[in-house]
Amino acid sequence: MSATSWIAETATTGQYADVNGINLYYEIHGTGHPMILLHGGLGSGEMFGPILSGLADHHQVITVDLQGHGRTADIDRPLDITLMADDIAALIDHLGLDKPDVVGYSLGGGVALQVAIRHPDKVRRLVTASAYIRRDAVYPDLLGQQGQVNAAAAEFMKDTPMYELYQRVAPRPEDFPRLLDKIGEAMAKDFDYTEEVRGLRVPTLVVAADADMAPPSHFVEIFGLLDGGLRDAGWAGEGRPKGGHALAILPGLTHYNAFQSPLFVAVTVAFLDQES
Repeated sequence: MSATSWIAETATTGQYADVNGINLYYEIHGTGHPMILLHGGLGSGEMFGPILSGLADHHQVITVDLQGHGRTADIDRPLDITLMADDIAALIDHLGLDKPDVVGYSLGGGVALQVAIRHPDKVRRLVTASAYIRRDAVYPDLLGQQGQVNAAAAEFMKDTPMYELYQRVAPRPEDFPRLLDKIGEAMAKDFDYTEEVRGLRVPTLVVAADADMAPPSHFVEIFGLLDGGLRDAGWAGEGRPKGGHALAILPGLTHYNAFQSPLFVAVTVAFLDQES
């Protein structure tokens, strides 16, 4: 993937919101029911450049740069998805949004999930893409690679789109090694959100590539926690999950390109726009 493929096709002047102790950068694109769109680790809202118009044709899309990413400077706290979820909840209040949809990919998918878990009354629908709910769901060899993410890796990442983006837009470009340290620390911590997902009250679409960081069976497992895939749905769909949840496994894609696929746009818009 080239660095330029991450750049939004049309430049939009963003804004900052001073919320929850952090100065969050965000941009607003399009009109319609608001959708908060959250990027993956080491990225920013610009990651969604190739698909942004497809989403903004249907919704008011609010891209947010999470803590320490893109144009949002880091602050003195860990990179924790629960804390970042509280940032998003505070942004929803700051913008006066009435139950926006929250859509996230990878790191952003984990944050989006936590927004729905911790602040369910602020969210209409949730799309969590390529986000696993147990650390041990990830392939073992990949866990080993994640264990090598730290400041020392910065030199080896200088030809990557993540490094190029950070150097171009970050308020403090010299903080890239610190970001790697924080992400490495976050990925090293064990977690299991099984029970939290089981109690989720927000209609949720679980999305994954068919060749993701965790096997498709893990995302089927998540769907099962949401009452999905446990029975035949019946002719009228009466056996579908009671909470309106859904599952999409996107064919021919990986963790590293699913978020820019037209298939991701198609399943997201179809889920968000269906009648409740």
